[in-house]
Amino acid sequence: MTVDTQDYHPEPRVAAIVASHFKPEFVVNVKETGKILLVNYKDIDNLTITEIGSARFLHDGGWDASKRYFLVAANQSNKIAVIDAKEGKRAAIVDVDKIPHPGRGANFVHPKCGPVWATGHLGSEKIALIGTDPAKHKKHAWKVCEMLDGQGGGNLFIKTHPKSNHLYVDTPLNPDPNMHRSVAVFDTRNLKAGFKVLPIFEWAGIKARPPVASCSRNTTRRATRCGSRSGARRTRSPRWSWSMTRRSSSRP
Repeated sequence: MTVDTQDYHPEPRVAAIVASHFKPEFVVNVKETGKILLVNYKDIDNLTITEIGSARFLHDGGWDASKRYFLVAANQSNKIAVIDAKEGKRAAIVDVDKIPHPGRGANFVHPKCGPVWATGHLGSEKIALIGTDPAKHKKHAWKVCEMLDGQGGGNLFIKTHPKSNHLYVDTPLNPDPNMHRSVAVFDTRNLKAGFKVLPIFEWAGIKARPPVASCSRNTTRRATRCGSRSGARRTRSPRWSWSMTRRSSSRP
């Protein structure tokens, strides 16, 4: 049953599975229903399952820096669900921007909010920073501490490293070639300075592909590829509608 409308779904899919760092338990995201299952396998013959309601449609997510809290995107609901793996319950649901897509997200220490977890978005240029330390930074915990402006929509992955002061944000699904062929980089010590653009395709010497012929609806079944029989591949219409607002940037 779906978490909001209580409709029966005949074939919900598992979007992600992660292992708890506190107990013999898996955290399982059930995509279409918006439910998160905590599957305890201490007794492998008698599994114990805790069902937690969150929001549709669940996708990917990752741990906060302490490995206690699992943050997962409910992308079509524009929310992030937070699961407390130690207590075995939902800690919060956080409203973010359009179609969050964190991958595993990125953890770093914000100058004002303390430890934060970051996610980009498929449907906008925004980058949400969510406070993750309810013990020492309760005021900012499970709230959007700051919303950064990236290059544009179409983000899939956002990364950093505990020993790095850089936050890397890609935009491979943005239709603008300058965006989907580059990566935006923020300095986590000075987020207000904006981002620099790393022209990855240019540095790698990758040349742009020539345009591909589009398909007509009356393409014959005998033609295995449309456009022409000599090999032009079929093009697909974009799945999402991106925010195309360019932000000021500088190349290093």
